[in-house]
Amino acid sequence: MSQLFTGAGVALITPFTNNNQVDYKALENVIDNQVKGGMDFLVALGTTAETPTLSSEEKLNIVELIKEESNGLPVVVGMGGNDTRTIIKQINKYNFNGVDGLLIVTPFYNKPSQEGMFIHYTEIAKASPVPIILYNVPSRTGVNLEAETVVRLAEASDKIIAIKEASGILSQITKIGKYTPNNFTVISGDDLLALPIMSIGGKGLISVLANALPEKVSSLVKNANGGKYSEALALHFKIIDLCQLIFKEGNPGGIKALMNYQGIIENVLRSPLHKITKTTYNEIKEAFLKLK
Repeated sequence: MSQLFTGAGVALITPFTNNNQVDYKALENVIDNQVKGGMDFLVALGTTAETPTLSSEEKLNIVELIKEESNGLPVVVGMGGNDTRTIIKQINKYNFNGVDGLLIVTPFYNKPSQEGMFIHYTEIAKASPVPIILYNVPSRTGVNLEAETVVRLAEASDKIIAIKEASGILSQITKIGKYTPNNFTVISGDDLLALPIMSIGGKGLISVLANALPEKVSSLVKNANGGKYSEALALHFKIIDLCQLIFKEGNPGGIKALMNYQGIIENVLRSPLHKITKTTYNEIKEAFLKLK
């Protein structure tokens, strides 16, 4: 089951028009680029999608569009929160037709203990009709899902099949890979660390950069998964400067700037997020031009 989410996934942005409405036509083009670019699965309503600023109706419309345009690629939907009961109620009411998995971020703000997170995830797993990808991103949530807890979760429920790891702690990620069952998948949640994580047993990436460069990201991941590390390293070195720049002023400001320069979307974010400075925009433009 976990093989469903190996390879290159993309954390899809949400394009907005200049009057701050969801630009569904631009989103359709973004998805089409991912399909043509060789991506393996699509992730809706993650951090990169500016999900906290979307209405319930917009979220439903976005997921429906992604399912319609996925061309058979697996679709993962982000559905995290800091109230276990609310997430379970949402799951119980949700239409899972065409949804292949859930990406559940660790609870934020209330900073639960490791035992609290274990209970949180196991209760959600009982309610979910589809597989679950754990999402650990301490820089945003304020809490770290430790390796020992991940191992417990992987062993406690067949529904918990993978983790998107964005802690940046390679020793922790190594322990997860070593001690979780063989059918549990470690996925990099950081473009910059995709190759190092895959070199220690990771099987894929949920990428931000792929929104703009799906072919290059897909190729890097496929080479790494195929044991062609010299080819993967060459791609890693090629994109690393651009990759660092798109995160310089936060995500998704950088990736939206790059896609704006490419002519794919308007350079619009919803408040409290704001577009990046002109200086960084120009740095991203120059780094992108060097790739050609």
